[in-house]
Amino acid sequence: MKRRELFQALAAATAGSALLGRDLLDAPPAPAAAPRAPGFTTRIRRLELRHTWTTTMSSSAYRDTLHAEFTRDGITGYGEGAGIVRYQQSALGGQQALEAVASLITGGDPWTFDKLLAELDRRLPGQRAALAAVDLALFDWMGKKLGVPVYRHFGLDPADAAVTNMSIGIDTPEITRQKVREAEDFPVLKIKVGLATDEATLEAVRSVTKKPLRVDANEGWTSKEEAARKINWLESQGVQLIEQPLPAHMVEEHRWIRNHVHIPIFADEACHSAQDIPRLRESFDGIVVKLDKAGGLLEAYRQLTVAKALGMKTMIGCMVSSSCSITAAAHLSPLADYADLDGFLLIANDPYVGVTAKKGKLILPGAPGLGVRLVR
Repeated sequence: MKRRELFQALAAATAGSALLGRDLLDAPPAPAAAPRAPGFTTRIRRLELRHTWTTTMSSSAYRDTLHAEFTRDGITGYGEGAGIVRYQQSALGGQQALEAVASLITGGDPWTFDKLLAELDRRLPGQRAALAAVDLALFDWMGKKLGVPVYRHFGLDPADAAVTNMSIGIDTPEITRQKVREAEDFPVLKIKVGLATDEATLEAVRSVTKKPLRVDANEGWTSKEEAARKINWLESQGVQLIEQPLPAHMVEEHRWIRNHVHIPIFADEACHSAQDIPRLRESFDGIVVKLDKAGGLLEAYRQLTVAKALGMKTMIGCMVSSSCSITAAAHLSPLADYADLDGFLLIANDPYVGVTAKKGKLILPGAPGLGVRLVR
């Protein structure tokens, strides 16, 4: 196309756009969308991982999570639950469990959420992730109804939101080094261990960075002597703390380990409810709180405050999840000493936008409710 023809074409396109703009301005406004009908719905979303995620318990290129929507008075609250393989939970199983109690949810009073969630917990044994999806949807709905963010409901300051680490799953030394480079913006890394390749993994990490490390063994070691030996070596590698060295039932063995190492030991799989915390006090320095393990924000808040009252440290963690669940957990992060809320950063197709992280610092949305928005 000649230069003169190009200018003529651009002029014609501009004129057409102007006419189109006048047509749009003159057109009657589109009717407002009808308010959504009251109800409760669920769906399963497949979250694609940026890297295959491997721990001592499982390995996968994706995670299916359960998503819930609670609608009343034209307002919809969003929730999410990520079933935990360790407890034989799945998104499908959680969805089927919620379908069986859907009438209780739709007919219940969201303002008496403590009573409603307690009844759901009674009817859904072993389905804490599904319960979390309902809990989050209710808190999101209530916040939107009141016009306040969830962190205000708990009396928390978003400026006190924690700094999250970035997790590095078990992989080959080459891929491990790549993951560490990709996590350059995060001041602390969390490394998954618990296999015979632990030393090679740490050597790969240390060949790239000198950042402080946190380590999660996921119950991967089998004896207290092995655990103590490895933890003392990990301390020499700049590790700040370690999660769940031995299987959850070995509480007394963890007490022995605690007396033979210098870095803090945190209970993860050993801690499911606030009632567990007092018996763990002598064996662990802290606990890991997860919405999917606790059953949502309400029980997670209880665990964080009980642990604090007993003088224990706390970490708020997560499963591989979308921004819906991670944002919800981030609302409680001002209560925690540490945060491991990177699940939304591990996926490539996040259906929501919500919390963000700047140099690891969690930035909470200021919108009412959870502050998440569905984008796909």
